[in-house]
Amino acid sequence: MLGDNLYLVIMLAGVGILALAVNYVITSREQMSEAKRDRLTWLSTQAEHTLHALAILKEAGCRQDIVDKLNQHAMALIEEISLLAPESELMTEVSQLKESSDRSRPDKARFNSDRAVKRAQIYINFAEKLIIQMAKGGKMTGQLARTYQQELYWLNVSLVADAHQNQANNLLEAGDKQTALTHLRHAKAVLVRATAPQRQKQPRLDELQAQIDKLQPKRTWGGGALAESLDDYLNEQN
Repeated sequence: MLGDNLYLVIMLAGVGILALAVNYVITSREQMSEAKRDRLTWLSTQAEHTLHALAILKEAGCRQDIVDKLNQHAMALIEEISLLAPESELMTEVSQLKESSDRSRPDKARFNSDRAVKRAQIYINFAEKLIIQMAKGGKMTGQLARTYQQELYWLNVSLVADAHQNQANNLLEAGDKQTALTHLRHAKAVLVRATAPQRQKQPRLDELQAQIDKLQPKRTWGGGALAESLDDYLNEQN
């Protein structure tokens, strides 16, 4: 009788251990599956944003070394997707997006509307943040990241100024000088406010000022007592 009870206890213990083992395997697989789904979701979002950003940067004429660095990051994301879900619809979509990004060429005419400019700004800002993340991850030095950030910032500023200038040129062709002048002034204001070196901004400012002066020549003040007194003073100094 005692032997039978002992056998029953051992059998029940074995069944319990087996049940725990099965439950552990199932739970582990579910956790792994959930982790895989979460990872693929993150990879999908990052790859999509990075590839859209690359297309924008190429169209805006961004420096090639910045494009190359971000392209390396995009390739790493795509490679991981191919390992986790090689035959998935996601892999197909990302591959198509990569092909589209690779075909992008410099074309500032694409940024001829407020919507296009705002979209471009969103992805340039994304690229700036991505550069910071890459530096924190050891994929580039902090100094190089800061240089890239400055370049992207200036690209963003230039993009807005170019858009205003292009709209001004289109309005001039249509005969609307007053609205064209407003856009030129906006372009100038964007550059003046930009926190970039003056030597970098000055050529563009000179170009815009020349256009503004052509549409609205500077006032030439007539002679008067003040002008005469200034002339007399200068003559005395000479």
